[in-house]
Order: sequence, then structure tokens, then C-alpha cells
Amino acid sequence: MRKLEGRKLVVASHNKGKLVEIAEMIAPYGLEARSAAEYGLPEPDETGTTFEENAYLKAFAAAAATGLPALADDSGLAVDALDGAPGVYTADWATMPDGSRDFGHAMALTEEKLQAVGATDPSQRTGRFVSVLCLAWPDGHAEYFRGEVDGTLVWPPRGEKGFGYDPVFQPDGHERSFGEMEPSEKHGLTKPLSHRARSFALFSDAVLEQA
Repeated sequence: MRKLEGRKLVVASHNKGKLVEIAEMIAPYGLEARSAAEYGLPEPDETGTTFEENAYLKAFAAAAATGLPALADDSGLAVDALDGAPGVYTADWATMPDGSRDFGHAMALTEEKLQAVGATDPSQRTGRFVSVLCLAWPDGHAEYFRGEVDGTLVWPPRGEKGFGYDPVFQPDGHERSFGEMEPSEKHGLTKPLSHRARSFALFSDAVLEQA
């Protein structure tokens, strides 16, 4: 496991929601973390077929461009009744003809597809959020950290907190959706709940605690 030697890190994302979440989790470690957008870097095409491949594409592009280690997240929602879709295409389901993203549309599309396959009972509406963090260096070396959280797809959407598909995802063992939870509940590092918090906990234990 390669450790971070310096305190500078690029967060290879242009997604404002992800940037906020990752910034909150990185803050306690005193890293100087700047986003790819702050460096003026373009978003690379996500041509991978797995979360790991797409996370690496983003992380290595930022690392190569800046000469610094870069951390990228690729995450998505995998719905069992939809054979794991949208999966790596989670953000694509929210992409509108003009290039903007509308997750209200994406959540409605997911519900439409669940209804089409007759998945109306909670037992038929299981799924999971997956987050893969990739830490890449300019020489191409990479480390991966995968976090998952199981839950049930609810309808209609509940709550206005979080982002993306959070309002329709109720994690197992809880009565509220991610959209109804405060960030501290989702991301508590002592007992991480969200997929991204779980992958970040693995990352911090392996890379940050002894950096």
C-alpha cells in the first residue's frame, strides 16, 4: 500500500455534491485538497464498464495533469430488479438533451422501470449504492477502496438533503431515506453509513492515518 508523502491532493471531480462530501471527510486530516475544477481541468470521458475503471480514468487524468496524487470517486446505484442498472450509468440517467443533469428525472425514470417489471413490494425493490475511490499517482500507480450500502428504493422521493438519488434510497436498518438524513449521520467516520463514507473510511485507514 503506497502512502501519501505530501499533504497536497487533487480531488478529481466536478460534481458539486461529491466535492462537498469528500471535502467534509478530508477536512480533519489537514490535507491541502483542491478540486480538478479549481485547476481548470476538463472532465475525462468515463468510458469504463466498472466503477474501478471510471474512478481510475478520472484520478489518473488529474494526477498526470497536475503532478500530484489525485483522488477520484466513481459511484452509482445498482437496483436488483433492474439487473444492477443504472450502475456505472447512474449519472447518465440524469443527463438531459442539453447536457445538464436532472436527478428528479433520473429518480422518476428508475421508478418507471421498477413499475414496468412489477417491482412494487419493498422486498422487490432492493439495491445498493456503490462507491469506489481511486487514489492515483502521476506514474500510474493506483490504490482502490470500495464501499457499499444496501437498502430499498422508496417512492415518492423523501427529503431534500444530500444529492443525486438520495431521496429514494432508504438504507437497511433505517426508517428515513438518505435525503432525510443530516450529513453527519451519513458520514460519521466512527460508524460510516453511506457508501462514500465507507470507501473513505477504508482510504483513510490505509493512506491517511499513517501519512
